[in-house]
Amino acid sequence: MFQLTVLYNHPEDPAAFDKHYDEVHIPLAKKLPGLQRFSVSRPVAGPDGAQPPYHLVAVLEFADAAAFQAGMGSEEGQAASADLANFAGAGVSLLTGPSQVA
Repeated sequence: MFQLTVLYNHPEDPAAFDKHYDEVHIPLAKKLPGLQRFSVSRPVAGPDGAQPPYHLVAVLEFADAAAFQAGMGSEEGQAASADLANFAGAGVSLLTGPSQVA
């Protein structure tokens, strides 16, 4: 498997971010060719009440690096990437690499 992990910083307006993410970005991402699995996590405060480092974490899985490259290079991948400017103004980090189940 090949994985894209997307780490979204805390937005100024969490409700607007979540609305756009859920109603616009998720449907775009689900259209990525070769996407095998897509999960979203919204971290909560830790036991000490501290804010988590990220507002949202998304994990997208593809069969291999070639499938990832093809999916992200597709028209759908370009649309999903371009959409980041519409809601992720607080910043986003993208991590890619092979993954395994331990």
